[in-house]
Amino acid sequence: MSAGKRFREALAQEKPLQIIGTINANHALMAKRVGYRAIYLSGGGVAAGSLGMPDLGISNLDDVLTDIRRITDVCDLPLLVDVDTGFGASAFNVARTTRSLVKFGAAAMHIEDQVGAKRCGHRPGKELVAPDEMADRIKAAVDARTDPGFVVMARTDALANEGLDSAVSRAISYVEAGADMIFPEAIPSIEMYRKFADAVKVPILANITEFGKSPLFTVDELRSANVAMILYPLTAFRAMNKAALKAYEEVRKKGTQKGIIGEMQTREELYDIINYHSYEKKLDELFTRGRS
Repeated sequence: MSAGKRFREALAQEKPLQIIGTINANHALMAKRVGYRAIYLSGGGVAAGSLGMPDLGISNLDDVLTDIRRITDVCDLPLLVDVDTGFGASAFNVARTTRSLVKFGAAAMHIEDQVGAKRCGHRPGKELVAPDEMADRIKAAVDARTDPGFVVMARTDALANEGLDSAVSRAISYVEAGADMIFPEAIPSIEMYRKFADAVKVPILANITEFGKSPLFTVDELRSANVAMILYPLTAFRAMNKAALKAYEEVRKKGTQKGIIGEMQTREELYDIINYHSYEKKLDELFTRGRS
């Protein structure tokens, strides 16, 4: 079964489907261990986590593909990927991005209607392309996918600039252009999610990111608005960063890590997640074979 088909199957099995952000391959394995059916690679996460840079259109396709490959090499959960505006100005760039994601094992992508010099969807100063230009991006992606199950999701950032009616109108036009699913960004109310769901007639995604424009709605609240997917893009990343900073400060100030040992993942816990002992066993078998 293709990655795209697995994503669609997960969407049918869990309503709404919780999609958790995994900043690296290790986190993908942890997400699978605790029972998530789908995972996510954030563009902002690639920029901040892999490059140490802001999410301002600085990262490129190769940066994202590197992280996709590392995740899909070890984890078979379907992976939704943020491709910003498609990593290039033309339909050819969008097509290349789509083909590359399928080749590297991604299950789905979302592409947005901002200009190339994009900004985080929860920050001010966003600029949008015309609906027709965004429709062309979607058509290019749909035409380019080599896996018919691969999901092309359209994100609209129009609410902040143009208001609800325009954002919904854009979303409808994106579905008409071929988008399988809709991602309305920075939505502040349950009622607005319901209006999108009722209007577009395809699955919609709620981005429940911390410290943004959207309240931290619960699964039950979003289910009541017919939201099909709930995205938590950087929850674990933010927690990890806070914990890492605390650890750095502790060791620097006190000259020892003894005070925070209880907050750490143990060696055996890490080995369990990454299946270390099976690798070591295989290594021992190879050495034994070599000596015989």
